[in-house]
Amino acid sequence: MERITITLDPELLSDLDAHMARRRYTNRSEAVRDILRDRLAGERMSGNDDAPVAACVTYVYNHRERSLAKRLVETQHSHHDLPKATLHVHLDAESCLESTILEGPAGEVRRLADHLIAQPGVRHGHLHLIPAPRDDGSDE
Repeated sequence: MERITITLDPELLSDLDAHMARRRYTNRSEAVRDILRDRLAGERMSGNDDAPVAACVTYVYNHRERSLAKRLVETQHSHHDLPKATLHVHLDAESCLESTILEGPAGEVRRLADHLIAQPGVRHGHLHLIPAPRDDGSDE
């Protein structure tokens, strides 16, 4: 590892220390490394539809919505190479939550997640992307 020195204004340093406390970091170096990794990975994924990603798309829907459950399953089957596993939870008498783990090129993963979330009857949805390791073990 290389050692560097950075200069921060007092307010930014205070924000960093508060971030460290919330996330339970034991030192500033690890906190800064994680912030940089997150930012740089986000930039790599946002500008590159071919970037390999792992992702979780989570959505809440009304299971009584006409044929919605069938449409959601058919949508996933039409992209059978991307979904790896799905967790289905009954929240109440009408609402279900599904979380599906996806893996593949960022653009294809985003398009599938958008298609799932945009289905009539899906109330809330969110996609969380992270870089997937390449065959050489790197995530760059």
